[in-house]
Amino acid sequence: MSSEFWLISAPGDKENLQALERMNTVTSKSNLSHNTKFAIPDFKVGTLDSLVGLSDELGKLDSFAESLIKKMAQCVVEVMEDAKGRVHENLLANGVDLTSFVTRFEWDMAKYPAKQPLVVVVDTLAKQLAQIETDLKARTAAYNTLKGNLENLEKKSSGNLFTRTLADIVNKEDFVLDSEYLITLLVIVPKPNYSQWQKRYESLSDMVVPRSTKLIAEDDEGGLFTVTMFRKVINDFKAKAKENKFIVREFFYDEKEIKTEREEMTKLLSEKKQQYGPLLRWLKVNFSEAFIAWIHLKALRVFVESVLRYGLPVNFQAVLLQPHKKATKRLREVLNSVFKHLDEVAAASILDASVDIPGLQLNNQDYFPYVYFHIDLSLLD
Repeated sequence: MSSEFWLISAPGDKENLQALERMNTVTSKSNLSHNTKFAIPDFKVGTLDSLVGLSDELGKLDSFAESLIKKMAQCVVEVMEDAKGRVHENLLANGVDLTSFVTRFEWDMAKYPAKQPLVVVVDTLAKQLAQIETDLKARTAAYNTLKGNLENLEKKSSGNLFTRTLADIVNKEDFVLDSEYLITLLVIVPKPNYSQWQKRYESLSDMVVPRSTKLIAEDDEGGLFTVTMFRKVINDFKAKAKENKFIVREFFYDEKEIKTEREEMTKLLSEKKQQYGPLLRWLKVNFSEAFIAWIHLKALRVFVESVLRYGLPVNFQAVLLQPHKKATKRLREVLNSVFKHLDEVAAASILDASVDIPGLQLNNQDYFPYVYFHIDLSLLD
């Protein structure tokens, strides 16, 4: 089964109910799609003028809701980081997977009373989605700032010995501190030159303390060695070291600075851990709310378009089709064949894309003899 659905409607008179039955039989026998009835309540219709305005507003809201839930799904991926395989466990609607929710859809009368005017129902959904988006921006901005600061610190800890922070490598015991005359330097030595370093470091300059070198860290390219000498020969030692391909790393041990850097990393890790749970819970709950609102919008769109297309009194049947993979072209042909009597011009235009549909500013590919809306549940593509 694919993750896409086609939500269609046809008039509910005898002829069209028979057409729907025929469509169900053909699609089932040819294994083209799995079809289920899609229940839509009896709304207060209002005037046709108000429906035309609502149709436009619902189209925009539909796009907004879909964009919002895709954004939220992506946020779940980003927050969960390495646990991508478990992302779908957190993308549920009312505690069930999205396909189950859509195929068993029931209008939530408590949250969106169908007896209210349609404008009020749409306004409730619009406000709910806008509030979720506002909260999402605020929560993810705070989390992303924290994550960015942490990543910057982690980058400093993951570079090579020339660039990385040394706060998590060096110890106080590695240095001669508080001496008026002596100083300990850090020197990066390429791995092939270790023995050369051991032989030569004492003679690179006058006043180098014998046997004062120690390897304190390594990466793929080389090692970080300490060496102690008199302060007044620093420049001479650096120059001689460079001639021998030993690079002195500019670093002076500052206990306060190192402590601050370590504490900052610990603090950020702790804050990220504290924010992770509440943010993921919020995303799960509000993804569900936004998704449910989106499917309610689809139901409203079917209702409004069906009344505008098929007229009053309200009498239509909505069906949800889940096309089988690679069967969409054939399924479209079956639908066109079964429902072409509803709109001969639209039916002809599907076969001939050059035909214009009078009075409609729609791309022919979006318009069919029956009311049609697309639902795509592949939110992470």
